[in-house]
Amino acid sequence: MTQHDDFEAQRPMLLGLAYRILGDLVEAEDIVQEASVRWHRRTVEVDSPRPYLVRTVTNLCLNERRSARQRREHYAGDRLPDPVDLAATPLAESVERTQAVSMALMVVLERLTPAERAVFVLHQVFDFRHDEIAAMLAKTEAASRQLLRRARVAIDAERRTLETTVAEQQRLLRAFIRATNSGDVAGLAAMLTDEAVMVADAGPGGARFGRVKNLPRPLVGGARIASFLAAAMARGPDGLVAEERELNGGPALCVARDGEPFAVLSLAVADGRIERVFLHADRARLRRLRLLVH
Repeated sequence: MTQHDDFEAQRPMLLGLAYRILGDLVEAEDIVQEASVRWHRRTVEVDSPRPYLVRTVTNLCLNERRSARQRREHYAGDRLPDPVDLAATPLAESVERTQAVSMALMVVLERLTPAERAVFVLHQVFDFRHDEIAAMLAKTEAASRQLLRRARVAIDAERRTLETTVAEQQRLLRAFIRATNSGDVAGLAAMLTDEAVMVADAGPGGARFGRVKNLPRPLVGGARIASFLAAAMARGPDGLVAEERELNGGPALCVARDGEPFAVLSLAVADGRIERVFLHADRARLRRLRLLVH
């Protein structure tokens, strides 16, 4: 097998790793391409390409996360991970890894530190041992275990939403869409928990939702979210076409305008009610989904 073949055999896994650490598909592809350049220019022999390439990609991702934090200081509102079509992007090689790329989990991972996120992904998704992770990150095994414990605390707090079936998510998404389209504020509020949270990501330039430009911070409370969505839908732009799709391994609503993606909406559900609403409206980052919306 040639050097090129060695790298290409690992590319899907490396892309999945980079996306899970970064939450941005374009950045993940750039990282994997940089790793390819470094792989082909290396001056040392490598007996086992996989751990070598994983270490390279992980450290490139950590550097990117640290610099990205500075670049996004003036970002309008919260930043959501890129929604991705797993059928068109080789991020998951098994059911377990598909579950590890759900939008609900990706949003939780955004709250972790770069090191916590890297350790969680390497250990929980890609089955690396703590001694291997410690060598990759230049840390001790004890430090790796501590980072994983911290990550699990944050993730366990959202465990109920992470374990909901796709069928239940789909049922509530469809009911949610019907109520939103009809302006049924009471029906919407009944589907949402009292502590529900809505996060909207319109990108650095922002976007208008009805008469409201941007959501500078998450909107909290089922009644407030229901009122906001009903008003935004009633005063929203004309010419929108909506279509249900499977993104990140779960149901989502893709909205297009003039043949281009306009927004993506997905939900996190627990015990038959909606706990999180994710509205991705950064059109620059949604361009990758243009083939999904007809």
